[in-house]
Amino acid sequence: MEERYPIGKFEKPVIITDALVTEWIQNMAAYPSKLSKIVEALTEEDQQLTYREGAWTIKQLVHHIADAQVNVYTRIKLALTEEKPSIKPFEENGWANLVDSQLPIQSSLYIIEGIHARLAYLIEQQTFEELERSFKHPDTGLQTVLSTLAFSVWHVNHHLAHIQNALATRTA
Repeated sequence: MEERYPIGKFEKPVIITDALVTEWIQNMAAYPSKLSKIVEALTEEDQQLTYREGAWTIKQLVHHIADAQVNVYTRIKLALTEEKPSIKPFEENGWANLVDSQLPIQSSLYIIEGIHARLAYLIEQQTFEELERSFKHPDTGLQTVLSTLAFSVWHVNHHLAHIQNALATRTA
């Protein structure tokens, strides 16, 4: 796989089944534990590793995952409570370089754990019709709760692979 897309580029599923939604919910619920096991014991030096030249550090990646999931959670809740709301994207590089990205990664692990628990529960309680509710994204157009969930699961695993690849550079 390409260094930048170690698990491949996101491909929106053509057909979304109940089994696929269940798999996404389970992945969402299990993800915080998987991430924590990999990054909790890292030294500050290890957290500065990158998977390729010019990429975010492991520390920035963990904070970015939290930032992105805060946005995913907000978008999904807006879609579930409003009629096709318009959302505002966030400037990922700007957020990744704000001073709070220097905090210990544990602060973002707490956010990821809480949001994933709430997202998994929230999604699990919705009907398929509710999961087809949508919001308007200025760059990508109409997005459903389901398409957002699919992308979110891919996105967090995409960055988990980046972290694993960065850690592999220690022994390379």
